[in-house]
Amino acid sequence: MNKILTSVLRISSKKCLPSPFSQAKAANSVLDTTKRQLTRTLWHMCSTRNEDPQFVGGLKLKHPSNVCGCGCGMLRIHTKGEKELVEFLSEEIAAERKLQKIKTIPTQVDDFSVRLDGSEVTLTKKAGDEEISINFNVNHTVDAEAEAEINPNMDKPEFADMKSKPSFEVDIKRGSQTLSFSCSFTGAQSEQQSEEGYNDIFGIDEVTLFEGEWTEKTYAVSGDVLDGYLYDLLMNLLEEKGVSNEFVEKLSDLSTAYEHSSYIAMLENVQKFLSGK
Repeated sequence: MNKILTSVLRISSKKCLPSPFSQAKAANSVLDTTKRQLTRTLWHMCSTRNEDPQFVGGLKLKHPSNVCGCGCGMLRIHTKGEKELVEFLSEEIAAERKLQKIKTIPTQVDDFSVRLDGSEVTLTKKAGDEEISINFNVNHTVDAEAEAEINPNMDKPEFADMKSKPSFEVDIKRGSQTLSFSCSFTGAQSEQQSEEGYNDIFGIDEVTLFEGEWTEKTYAVSGDVLDGYLYDLLMNLLEEKGVSNEFVEKLSDLSTAYEHSSYIAMLENVQKFLSGK
């Protein structure tokens, strides 16, 4: 009886209590599984997949940053020339702003209303049954009033004020017909005119009369070939319509202020273009 009981207990103990060798084998099995999982994970991370262009040399790389290193935030790199130009423009803009005499462009000159459109300037007024309009463009209209005055006591020469003296069109419209004058500043002819008793700061270059819209087929006569007396009468007509010497001086001041503000605006836009702001 004791032998039978001893055999039963021996069999039960083998089934319920694992041996030290079994425990060690089970632990090694867990470690092997963990190693295989870690190895598999590393293989997925570093495996070379030629079909994916983002994988280089077995490793997945991020795209390099294209942001400029100067802190501007641009998605491109500034060149040395761009940096130098941006720095110069900052100084130039500040200097030009100090030279500005008129900060705000007037909306009215005498009886004429002013309208700005890019480089184009239009002044209009109505008088009775007619409409008078003056049109000019500020591009390429600035010249120095005089040559630079050299002062030996100064490091830099003093330059005269820059004045805008645009050619301009004067249209007197009645109904469907328009009497049109092409005018310009007299410039170098002013001294000769003063000697002859004339003091006009502008002159008539061309006169034309047309129906509806002007075309290249419209006949026009040059002011140089007009009869002298007829020329004077036409100048008197313009003065009666408000286009006098005094008004044309104001027109020049308007053009000068607007041209200068347009120049500063262009410098600022160029600076923004180069700096990416």
